[in-house]
Amino acid sequence: MTTSPGAAMYSLIEKLYPICRSITGAGLSETLDIIGDEIALQRSAVPTGTRVLDWTVPKQWDIRDAWIKDRNGRRVVDFQTSNLHVVSYSVPVRTRVSRVELDRHLFSLPDHPDWIPYRTSYYNETWGFCLSHRARQAMTDDSYEVCIDSSLTDGVLEYAEHVVPGDSEEEVLISCHICHPSLCNDNLSGISLAVQLARHLAAAPRRRWSYRFLFIPGTIGSITWLARNREATGRIRNGLVLTCVGDPGGFTYKRSRRGNAEIDRAFEHVLAHLDATSAIQDFFPYGYDERQFCSPGFNLPVGCVMRSPHGEFPEYHTSADDLGFVRPESLQESLNVCIDVFEVLEHNAIYTNREPFGEPQLGRRGLYDVIGGDSRSAERQLDMLWVLNLCDGEHTLLDIATRAGIPFARVLGIARVLAAKDLLKEAGTDCVSS
Repeated sequence: MTTSPGAAMYSLIEKLYPICRSITGAGLSETLDIIGDEIALQRSAVPTGTRVLDWTVPKQWDIRDAWIKDRNGRRVVDFQTSNLHVVSYSVPVRTRVSRVELDRHLFSLPDHPDWIPYRTSYYNETWGFCLSHRARQAMTDDSYEVCIDSSLTDGVLEYAEHVVPGDSEEEVLISCHICHPSLCNDNLSGISLAVQLARHLAAAPRRRWSYRFLFIPGTIGSITWLARNREATGRIRNGLVLTCVGDPGGFTYKRSRRGNAEIDRAFEHVLAHLDATSAIQDFFPYGYDERQFCSPGFNLPVGCVMRSPHGEFPEYHTSADDLGFVRPESLQESLNVCIDVFEVLEHNAIYTNREPFGEPQLGRRGLYDVIGGDSRSAERQLDMLWVLNLCDGEHTLLDIATRAGIPFARVLGIARVLAAKDLLKEAGTDCVSS
């Protein structure tokens, strides 16, 4: 039996879930190895200390084990049971500390006493443990032995790219972050969606645009890619950051800094015809890597698609963002929405009405017969009149769909019928009016 894309995406999440990832290190490399088994990757490794824009590539962090032991030698916090237990990028430590001193290095969630939070210390050399608040309250010994068997060394920062070539060298950029440990919606859902989108696009018989997929550690990864690809950014015509796309919430799209880029309008259009729970956010300079792509020096047309927005669902950055929180059917729906948006980008064009003076006689061309055979003939006739009226050499098909309130696919279908009857010509073609 053929596996559905949603089930395949969930299966990839299951495979990646146990790995302890951070912005550098063995876990990130292992993650790229697994993604590379799914689609071909071009991998890059940038040495520690490399200057990238206003940042510097940090030291490589690797971790082997970590624990807190009570007076009986029992592990009351154990990295082997959850990689969220250690603050990411914690420096190595092995010592005995008082309960009071240890408390300064502990993080928990009183409002969710059974969940483990996710915390990082990327650019601040310190150490810490995350644990359930219930476990924290149960720690009543006077002192504890702590161990974080980690290392911070001169190494590399890794990222990877996958390009699906099209007729044009101009690109659509799709980015996801690969730096979080065992968090399914925030991290792994974006990775799995990117892989499926790459496969879907590669299977198309022809593509208008080229598509560049980035698998990068958050913030420092996009900054590093931008620093090394300044000239290539001039080819980017649209872009999208994928995150938090596996939960059952409604869709949220965050516009690019430009606010009216083609991808912004495409998402607004597709989501408007999806359901009433979808939401559109204006750009704000916080969130994921869209804020780097949309920094004023680059100002790329890159938006961000989510279901429940990051930071606005209780499970965010906690152990509750697990395999039970993401769903195959939600992943499938996220894939379908992105495919619909890319269909708009692929086929959005400007047409010119070749008979613009008054309405052309449709019956003489057999178009009423085409419409009349449809039970929604009045709706189809109005669609055709909208397309004829607004195909003036200035409006794109997306402009027409938005103004008329018609799904893009219907406008595209009508335009193709009218073009076949020599009533429309696409901008840039050599059609001559009869």
